[in-house]
Amino acid sequence: MAADFIITITDRSRSGEFAAWFQQQGATLVLTALGRGTATMEILDYLGLEASEKAVLLCMLPSQSGLFRKAARELWLDVPGRGVMMAVPVSSIGGASAKAYLLQGEAENRMEKEGTHELIIVIANQGYTDTVMGAARSAGAHGGTILHAKSTGAEDAGKFFGMSIAEEREIILMVVPTGDKNTVMQAIMAQAGAHTEAQAVTFSVALEDVAGLYHINADE
Repeated sequence: MAADFIITITDRSRSGEFAAWFQQQGATLVLTALGRGTATMEILDYLGLEASEKAVLLCMLPSQSGLFRKAARELWLDVPGRGVMMAVPVSSIGGASAKAYLLQGEAENRMEKEGTHELIIVIANQGYTDTVMGAARSAGAHGGTILHAKSTGAEDAGKFFGMSIAEEREIILMVVPTGDKNTVMQAIMAQAGAHTEAQAVTFSVALEDVAGLYHINADE
C-alpha cells in the first residue's frame, strides 16, 4: 500500500472548492477543521488577504505522481495566498474495510525521495500562541495555523512536567525547510517549553511533498 495523508490549509471561503477538488481526485472522506492564521497584518496585506480565518482540510489519497503539480495548477496554489498543501506518507491502515473505503483508487509505486520540508506541530496552553510564534520567528519560521483543542490527558501530563496542565490547548502547525527544523524547535522549547507558562510540547513529521509555500523577502 502506498498512500498519503493530505493536509491542506486555505481561507475558509475556499474550503468548499478545495473539498470538491479532493473528491474529484478520489478522496472518499474529506474532513474540515476551522483554524486561524498567525500572519501579521503586514504579511496579510502582502498576500492580498483580508482575514486570517483558515480551514484545515484532511483526507487520504493513494500515492500518485503529479498530484501536487495538478493541485498547483487547478487550485492556483502557485498564486500567493491561495493556500498550502502537504503530504505525509501513511505507514498502515487498520482493517481491509477501512482501507477499501479510504483508498478507492489505484496507488502508484512510491519513489523514494528526500523531503525538503517538515511539519512542526506545537501543543501549548491557550493564550500563548504569540509566545510560541515569537520563538519560532526568531529562528526563521514565517507563520503558522492555529487549531483550538481541549485536552483530555491534562492530569496525567502533570506527572511528567511537574505542574498542572491547562485543559484548553492550542495546536500550532508550521511548515519549515528541513534544514531549519531543529533550530525552530529548539527556540520554541527554550522560550515556550514545559518550564514556561506556555508549557508547549513540540514534534515534527517529514513531508513527502509540499505546494503553495511562499516566503516574503524582508528587503523588498
